[in-house]
Amino acid sequence: MLPIDLTGKNAFVAGVADDNGYGWAIAKALAQAGATVRVGTWPPVCKIFTRSMGLGKLNMTLAGGGELQIEKIYPMDAAFDVPEDVPKEVAEDKRYKQFVGYTIQEVADQIKKDLGGDSLDILVHSLANGPEVKKPLVETSRKGYLAAVGSSAYSLVSMVQRFGPYMGDEGAVISLSYLAAEKVIPGYGGGMSSAKAALENDTRTLAYEAGRRWSIRVNTISAGPLSSRAARAIGSIEKMVDYYETHSALSGVNTAPDVANATAFLCSPLAAGITGETLHVDKGYNVMGMTAEDQLGK
Repeated sequence: MLPIDLTGKNAFVAGVADDNGYGWAIAKALAQAGATVRVGTWPPVCKIFTRSMGLGKLNMTLAGGGELQIEKIYPMDAAFDVPEDVPKEVAEDKRYKQFVGYTIQEVADQIKKDLGGDSLDILVHSLANGPEVKKPLVETSRKGYLAAVGSSAYSLVSMVQRFGPYMGDEGAVISLSYLAAEKVIPGYGGGMSSAKAALENDTRTLAYEAGRRWSIRVNTISAGPLSSRAARAIGSIEKMVDYYETHSALSGVNTAPDVANATAFLCSPLAAGITGETLHVDKGYNVMGMTAEDQLGK
C-alpha cells in the first residue's frame, strides 16, 4: 500500500467561503491525509462563513471518517498585497471595517507568527474573480480585464512571493485553472480566459524561480466546471456542466473530491518530482477533438 500521508504538514487554503466549492473539498482532502489546515476567506463573507461553521451548517464529514478541523480562519482579500494598497472606501466599508490584516502580506506574516518555529508546507490558491465575467471579451472594459487578471492570476505570484520565504523545503503550491486558458469557452468572458492563461504560464515560471530559491514545487490543476455558488456568477455554469457530462472522454463530469484528491497527491511526497505542470482533472474532456456522438460512444 502506498498512502498519501501529510501527517505533520501545515496547509493554508486561500479562497474558501462555503462547503460546496473546490477550496472546501481540498481542505477536507488535505485534512483527511493528516495535514493541519488553515483557510483564507474573503472579508465580505468571512463572518457568514464563520457563523455557519459554528452553527453546524457546513458539511464537516471526512470521507475516511471523522470531521474536518480548521485550525484558523483568516480574512483575506487577494486583490491587495499590502495595507497601503487598500483604498479608503474599501477600508471604511462596513464589510471590511470589522477586520484588520487581510492583505496578502499581512496574512502571510500572521501565519508565520501562528506557526512559530514550524514552516508552511502547503499553499493552495483557490481564488478567482472577474467582475465582468458575463461580458464577451470584445466588450470587456480595461478596468474589468485588469481586475480579473489581478485577482485571479497575479494573486498567485503575490502569494508565492510573500509565503515562499516561510515555506519549508519540499513545500508545494497548487492553484486552480480552467480549460479556457487553452481554448475558447463561450460565456467565460470578462478577461477570465486571459487570467487563466496567465495563471498557467506563471505556474511554469514560478516553478523554476521558487524552486531554485526556496525548493518548493508549483503546479496547477485545470479542473472541469463545478456548479458552486461562486461559479454561478458565470451565468451559464449549468450548461457547461451538462456539456462536459455528455462529451467528456469518460462520459461524465468531475466532482470536487476528484480535484481535491489530485491536489492532495500533488502536495504529497509521492509527487516530489512534479513541478510546473498543468494537470487536467476533467474526466478527459480536454482531449476530445469533436463532440461525442451516440454512434461513436456505442
